Formats: sequence, structure tokens, C-alpha cells
Amino acid sequence: MWSEERLLQAVNETARYFALPYGPSSTAPDNDIRAFELYFERLEKAGLGRIKRPDLLIFPANTRSSVECIIHQLGGLTELPFTSEHDPRMQTLLGQALLAVECENSLWRATKMPDFSTPMTPQKRLNGKPGLKKNAVLPTVIIKLEDREPLRKWQREQGIPIHIWHAFFDVAYGISFDKAEHLITTGEIEPTRQVFQAPGGATTAKVIYKIYYHHGYSLATTVIEPQLVADSITDKSGHILPYVRFVGGKSQLTDEALALLSELERT
Repeated sequence: MWSEERLLQAVNETARYFALPYGPSSTAPDNDIRAFELYFERLEKAGLGRIKRPDLLIFPANTRSSVECIIHQLGGLTELPFTSEHDPRMQTLLGQALLAVECENSLWRATKMPDFSTPMTPQKRLNGKPGLKKNAVLPTVIIKLEDREPLRKWQREQGIPIHIWHAFFDVAYGISFDKAEHLITTGEIEPTRQVFQAPGGATTAKVIYKIYYHHGYSLATTVIEPQLVADSITDKSGHILPYVRFVGGKSQLTDEALALLSELERT
């Protein structure tokens, strides 16, 4: 949720645009594990547990009063994930959005990564398409294989462009979902098998796509650094999984990102 909070804050401070949390992970309780579990149990009971929605919606500032009125009618932001998108009020809300955003974050200082400024060159494994060596360490915008079809379906049905925004400790990058799909389908970006660990210790392998930041746009810079905080999760069996997370900080949208939003507003 850290990336969603930072990027939402960055958009809201522009005064030209504002962002709202939209997907379930954006509005779920983040300080109480049991409340978090109950939240998703309620989502399942509502028949909306398996529906993928982008994390944020971006609106022009001049729609704020109308958007806030709709949110109030729906019962507040926390009720959005429990309200069908077929609801006329939800359609009115979505009709005013410029952009939908899927957020990701990585525990890296992007500009310190070894291949940060390495230019792309033709790669044999990519049939001559531009890229970097297979083991290059550099900032990437990540998309999960399991999210591709749900995001494609949502974008097609709602008619709102989706972008992927990926936040690092010091900077953030973005790319349109359509461009990411093109890079993947043309073989310019290869799949990567990633192993994730659950609180109980079990591991799960998922396929992800790491899109070189060169293909995207500069989204935001960090103006107040976040803190690195030690934390842990305890599962039902009492097993403790320690981890480190980002807390706080402040980001500012780049001129490139503002120009992109301005172009979307004109079209």
C-alpha cells in the first residue's frame, strides 16, 4: 500500500488532478490483520472477491465536487470495492476518470542499481530487439502474468486507459498497459519466474514481466525520503515472518507525468 499512498499524495498535491483509491487493496485495513481478513471475506460474500480493479483512479480537479458527491452516496471510499461497476453511480464516477493506475513498489534505490544508466542495445536472445543482458540489475516496471487478462478485460469494459506506476525509494516510473502488452507480445520483454513467500513459510512461484524503465516515462521523484521500518506478520499457526517496509516519505510528479495527464485531459 506504500506505493499507492505515495503516488496518490503526489497526484493530489498538483492541484490540477486528484486521485482516489479504487481497488480492494487500496481501501483494505492496513493496521489490523483480523480486520484485513474480514474485509476480504466480506468481498468474497459480495461476489466481488475475484474481480480485478486498478488501485487508483485519477480525475481532473474540476470534477472533485461531483466525484465526492457520488462517493458520499455510495457510503464512502471503503464501499467502492463492494459496489458493482454496473451500478449507475459507479458508471458516472468512472465516466469522469482520466486514468486508472495499477501500483507496484520495490525496495531499491533505483538510481543506485548497477545498470541504471546502461543504454539498451540489440540482444540476440530478443531476435535483435533492444534490451539489456539477462542478469542486468536496473529499475523495472513489473506486471504479473495473472493480472494481464483481468486488467485487459477491465480496460476494455470501462474504456479507461490503465497505466502501471512503479515506485522505488528515490524515483517512480510509469508505462501504459497497452505499451506493456505490446512489448510482451512482441517478445521484447521476456517472462521471469519469481518465488514469493507466504506468512506460513510456503512459497509460490509466479510469472512476472520486468519492463525496463527505458520503455516507460519518469513519473515521480522523492522529495522526502521514506523510513525503513522492521515489521512482522504472525500466521494462524504462530509462525512469524519478519520483513522490512517503507513508511512515509513524499513524492512529486515530474513534468513528464503532468504533460501525460494534460494530454489525456485534452483527448
